Amino acid sequence: MPSTPTGATIAEAADRLGLSVDTLRYYERDGLLLRAVPRSNSGHRRYQPQDLRWIELITRLRSTGMPIRDVHRYAALVRAGDGNEEERLALLRAHRETVLHQLAEVTAHLGAIDHKIGIYTDRLERISHSA
Repeated sequence: MPSTPTGATIAEAADRLGLSVDTLRYYERDGLLLRAVPRSNSGHRRYQPQDLRWIELITRLRSTGMPIRDVHRYAALVRAGDGNEEERLALLRAHRETVLHQLAEVTAHLGAIDHKIGIYTDRLERISHSA
């Protein structure tokens, strides 16, 4: 009789990762995982630590705006194994540049918001002091 893999159930994995069960199933169905998630004798998914680390990474890539086609490409490169590190590096460096550009834009927007907050704070302080 095969041994039952230990690990997190899909509900536990979803909770740990802050994702829905449907998202985890989607990642698996869409070919974003590095391997098939091991299953218990009863057929239930049992996520291993390496599965959780990978899902956390692809979630971060998606959260920072990496297009799904690039996540697919990156996953395919990692699954292919050694020998394609230059392609992986190029993909990640290009995404890093995109994220840096977005970060600069958000920082500029935050500066504008802070400026307006300063204006209204000063105005309200003047009003309260003159009353």
